[in-house]
Amino acid sequence: MKQFTLYIIFLSLIAGACTERIDLTLDETYTRLVVDGGISNDTTSCQISLTKTANYFYNEPTPRVVNAMVNLTDGNIHYPLHETEPGKSGLYETDSTFSGRIGETYTLSIELDQPIDNRTTYTSTCRMMKVARLDSIQVTFQPDWGPEGFWEIKLFAQEPGDEVNYYMFHYFRNDTLMTDSIWKVAISDDKYFNGNYINGITAVYVNNENPWETLHPGDKVTLQMSGITREYYDFIYQVQLSGFNIPFFTGPPANVQGNISNGGIGFFTAFSNSWGSTRVK
Repeated sequence: MKQFTLYIIFLSLIAGACTERIDLTLDETYTRLVVDGGISNDTTSCQISLTKTANYFYNEPTPRVVNAMVNLTDGNIHYPLHETEPGKSGLYETDSTFSGRIGETYTLSIELDQPIDNRTTYTSTCRMMKVARLDSIQVTFQPDWGPEGFWEIKLFAQEPGDEVNYYMFHYFRNDTLMTDSIWKVAISDDKYFNGNYINGITAVYVNNENPWETLHPGDKVTLQMSGITREYYDFIYQVQLSGFNIPFFTGPPANVQGNISNGGIGFFTAFSNSWGSTRVK
């Protein structure tokens, strides 16, 4: 009985320690430009977002960088980007007829109206990689995976095989993008199927437990398969890894490496797309 009483006291002390208040003082850092966006080989408007970094407890929307001059070139032709809402949005678009070419290297240049950390000029380059052409996709349900089961979006395509390729996958449900953040996209290299026919490999898993993302009979499912560079593959991997740290107070294993010059952060990417659609049965 004495041992049991001591055990209860010990647990009470631990519980009390767990409720102790901790005041964290987070240092402010210098402001930097954040670049997010890219171009593709689809004929459409491509968008680049420019914002500034903000302190952790900044309780307002991320500051937009407006009135910048943004230009894209392949070394021969220049493609100026325009701000969607001049002086307001911080979102810069190409013309709707723009279409990138596989194998070309594109350079993004940014000239700011107001300096950030005493800098006004930033650049970034990225090569547009090839992508395997989708023959078809298939959606299957696995009822025994997890509490409510999982959907699998599988792909069928011939992999090029002439070099190491890296891929990114988005999926749409009834023409609505479901992988709408970098945390949700799926990525893969071609280590296990380089040069072979991709015969029903799962590209995306959809959790049936989440009503906002699950699939239903009759839904149209579209898979976007993109060929990306090794650098962008590593960038996505690092960003996703930085969100799953244990213990909770640890930081990311290293600074996420982008491709923006002059101390800017983020990534400008170029990628080619292949598409496939099906209906959920």
